[in-house]
Amino acid sequence: MNQTLSSLPALGPALPEIVLAVTALVLVLVGAFKGDQAKKLIDTIAILALVVAGFLLLDQSPGKVSTFNDAFRADSFARAMKGLTLIGSIAAIILSSRFLVEQKIARFEYTILILLSTIGMMMMCSANELISLYLGVELQSLALYVVASIQRDSAKSAEAGLKYFVLGALSSGMLLYGMSLVYGFTGSVTFPVIAKAVTGGHGAGVMIGLVFIVAGLAFKMSVVPFHMWTPDVYEGSPTPVAAFFATAPKMAAVAMTTRILIDAFLPVLKDWQPIIAFAAIASMGLGAFAAIGQKNIKRLMAYSSIANMGYALVGLAAGTQNGVEGVVIFMTIYLAMTLGVFAVILSMQVNGVRVENIDDLAGASRTNPGLAFVMAALMFSLIGIPPLAGFFGKFYVFAAAVEAKLFALAVIGIVSSVVSAFYYLRVVKVMYFDAPAPAFQTAGGEVRAVMWLSGAFVILFVVVANPIRSMAAAAAKSLF
Repeated sequence: MNQTLSSLPALGPALPEIVLAVTALVLVLVGAFKGDQAKKLIDTIAILALVVAGFLLLDQSPGKVSTFNDAFRADSFARAMKGLTLIGSIAAIILSSRFLVEQKIARFEYTILILLSTIGMMMMCSANELISLYLGVELQSLALYVVASIQRDSAKSAEAGLKYFVLGALSSGMLLYGMSLVYGFTGSVTFPVIAKAVTGGHGAGVMIGLVFIVAGLAFKMSVVPFHMWTPDVYEGSPTPVAAFFATAPKMAAVAMTTRILIDAFLPVLKDWQPIIAFAAIASMGLGAFAAIGQKNIKRLMAYSSIANMGYALVGLAAGTQNGVEGVVIFMTIYLAMTLGVFAVILSMQVNGVRVENIDDLAGASRTNPGLAFVMAALMFSLIGIPPLAGFFGKFYVFAAAVEAKLFALAVIGIVSSVVSAFYYLRVVKVMYFDAPAPAFQTAGGEVRAVMWLSGAFVILFVVVANPIRSMAAAAAKSLF
C-alpha cells in the first residue's frame, strides 16, 4: 500500500487546477438538479473556487516544481500567468451575471464552461511537454466554442461560434501536425529534451514542425495572419463573452507560446526570431490601420487586441530575460485596460437597449462624466501616454527589443502606436466634443466596480509598478 502511494504523482503543484476541476463537477450536479434557477448560486461558488485557486497559487513554494513525470511544471512564470488568467475569468463571470439575466440567456452551463476553459488555460501555462500542452489547448477550446455561441437565438452569435469552431479546428490540426514532426525528429515531447536535441544543429523537419506549432499558437493569440476570426467573434458574441475572449485566453496563449519557444527552442532563437518578428509587425500594422474605419466599439477592440498581441510579441522576439519580463508586465497592463473598456461597453444601455457604436458615446462627458473619465483614461493608456500604465507596458517590450538590437521592430511598434492614437483619440473626441446622445442608464454595481478598479489601476500604476515588475522579473528568471 505504501509503495503504491509513493508511486503516485505529487499533486501539490496542480492543486489549483484540481480544486477547479472538482468544483466544476460539483456544479454540474447542482445545475442538473436545480436547473437555471441555480445560476446565481453557481456563479458565487465558481468565483469562490477561482479565488481559492488564486490563494493556492500564492501559497506554492518558490522555485521550479514538476509533477506527472515532468509533464506539468509549477514555477514563477506559470504562477504569474495563471494569476492573470484567474483574474480574467473572475471578471468574466462578474460582468456576465446581470447581462445574461437581462438578455434571457442565463444558463448554468455558462459558468461551468468558464471554469473548464480556465482549467485548460492553467494547464497551458504549466505544460512542460507537447502532450500536456495540447490537452490544455483542447480543454480550453472545446469550452470556448460553446461559450461563443451561448446566445442561441442570435444569428450573429451562432455565426461567431461556428467561425471560431471551424478555424479553431484547423489551428488545432496544424498544432498537432507540428508537434508530431518535432517529436519525430527529436525523439521527445518534453521541452528540456527537445532543447538538448536541437542544440548544435537540427534538420529541416524540426523547423517545419516549429512553423506549424507557431501557426497554431498564433491562432490562439489572434495574431496576423491567423486573426480573421477575431472581429466577427467579438462583435457576434455577447459582450461579457467578448470580454472573456479578449482577456483570460490571451494570457494563457501568450504564456504557452513564451514557454514553448523559450523552454524548448531557445537554442534555435535565430531561426524562430524572424517568424515572431514578422507576426509582431503584421499584427501591429493591421491592428493600427484596420481599426480606423470601425464604428462598432467591440470590433474596434478586436483590432486593438490584435495590435496589442503584436506588442507582446515584440518582447518575445527579443528572446531574452528582459524580453519575457516585458511580456509579463505588458500582459498585466493589457488585462486591466481591456477589462475596463468592456465594463464601459456593458454600461452603454439606453432605455433598456444595449448600444455598441462609438457614436453612442457622444457627449458622455456631460451625461455620464464618471464613465467618460474612465474611458478617456483607458484610451490614453492604450495609446501609451505617460504616466498611465499603457506607457510602461510598451516601454518595457520596446526596450527589450532595442537591447536585443531589433531596432526596426521597436521603431515599427512606435509608429503603429502613433497611428492607433487616431482611433483611440476619436473615442475621446466623441465623448468630450460631440453633441450629447441620450444618457446611459446606471450600470450594475459589479460592472461599475470593474470599470473603476481598472481605471484606478491604469491611472495609479506608478504606485504598484515595483511589485508588478518584481513579479515579472521572477517570472522571467524562472524560464532562463
